[in-house]
Amino acid sequence: MSGTPTRTPQRERSRATQARVLEATVECLVERGWSGTTTTVVAARAGVSRGAQLHHYPTKSALVMAAVEHLAERRAAEIRAEAVDLPAGPERLDRVVDMLATAFTGPLFVAALELWLAGRTDPELRDALVPLEARVGREMHRLTVELLGADERQPGVREAIQATLDLLRGLGVANLLSDDSARRAALLGTWKRQLASILATAPH
Repeated sequence: MSGTPTRTPQRERSRATQARVLEATVECLVERGWSGTTTTVVAARAGVSRGAQLHHYPTKSALVMAAVEHLAERRAAEIRAEAVDLPAGPERLDRVVDMLATAFTGPLFVAALELWLAGRTDPELRDALVPLEARVGREMHRLTVELLGADERQPGVREAIQATLDLLRGLGVANLLSDDSARRAALLGTWKRQLASILATAPH
């Protein structure tokens, strides 16, 4: 009947609840850190009941792991969407590195750092975090290779891609306590030229 309101299927409501909880978790990690991120605070921020939150994520570790994985996947999807408009030719490498640099200064990176620091002294968290970070790292590496059109079968290319990601991660850490944009821009400019040289000289 046309006058009967359409009900949202239970599965869709459940997914929407999970998404709100995961987004709220990352926001709490960024603003409050690991110690200040509690399941009670997250539930209130997400606008869901404690019962609904605990149904999906029964422990704090399960909650934050799911949140980081969720945003890592979302950020990768956003980068792929942005990549549609990337130019061909020499400008492409510059744009790709700049896109990745943004990923290493955004809220996901800050949230991940909070977990790395907490995991150093929390064995349970560390055991859950290590395989997750390995999976996220592999995906970021594959995405970088894809966006640059790099051939990792050629000598030095795989190492150059990984060095790029390691450099961006380090610069992201350096940017946490103060505005490091000028030094970062200079270092990235130098590295972009080196990376372009490595990729251009790899035999095809």
